[in-house]
Amino acid sequence: MQVVILCGGQGTRIRDVADDIPKPMIPVGGRPIVWHIMKGYAQHGFTDFVLCLGYKSWVIKRYFLDYHLAAADLRVDLAAGGDGLSFPNSGLGTRQPPAEPWRVTLAETGAESMTGCRVKRVERYIHGDDFLLTYGDGVADVDIGRLLAFHRSHGRIGTVTVMQPPGRFGEVEVEGGRVVQFNEKPPQTRGRVSGGFFVFRRAFLDRLSDDPDLVLERQPLADLARDEELMAYDHPGFWHPMDSSRDYSHLNALWAQGQAPWATWEAMPMRRAA
Repeated sequence: MQVVILCGGQGTRIRDVADDIPKPMIPVGGRPIVWHIMKGYAQHGFTDFVLCLGYKSWVIKRYFLDYHLAAADLRVDLAAGGDGLSFPNSGLGTRQPPAEPWRVTLAETGAESMTGCRVKRVERYIHGDDFLLTYGDGVADVDIGRLLAFHRSHGRIGTVTVMQPPGRFGEVEVEGGRVVQFNEKPPQTRGRVSGGFFVFRRAFLDRLSDDPDLVLERQPLADLARDEELMAYDHPGFWHPMDSSRDYSHLNALWAQGQAPWATWEAMPMRRAA
């Protein structure tokens, strides 16, 4: 089963953090946030990724092309006449290339394309009856295996993971014009939002078009809900997007303090997806 990750947006609201790299490449704990997302899926056995590229796509391609080289000790023999590249084996302490059991398809989906169009343009890379889809700028501790089991249990075309958004503003509860409760920046608000982490049957792709202006979150999902083909998987755990410099600082602080709830791979053995 493929995990499709939307990585093509320009991230205009977070340009104050980094304006020279795509948003999914903004680091959390020294690694791009998209790496954290992929590690989360891989923890549950989903290791076949399709990244929908757009804005500054070469930066993401270069990261994966150099993935092993960037983390390992290297020896370059310039006198050899060629690249003369090797991984030295000098005993303990030598840093070897990290091993990730991932297959990553890096697909160009257009610099200006909207999310619905991006998904349609990777249709040829999606195989089987279902596929997973998420955004390249948010982390969560969603149990992907349970999400998939829920999706398969209801028989509808789509499933969206919903969660309580982090409380960013003071929350006021009003009855008859009277304030009955006032909470200054509660940890979570009471409503539900889409946190991404979708599962779709392949039939959903037939509802998409190659129109660059097609926004996934508008007509395609609205029509799916109207047709009673979209179900909600309620995730009570951690979720946090990275939309601003404030989010960037918060996620990096959690990682630095060893309190990153989304890093499930740090505490759980690898499990295979059903």
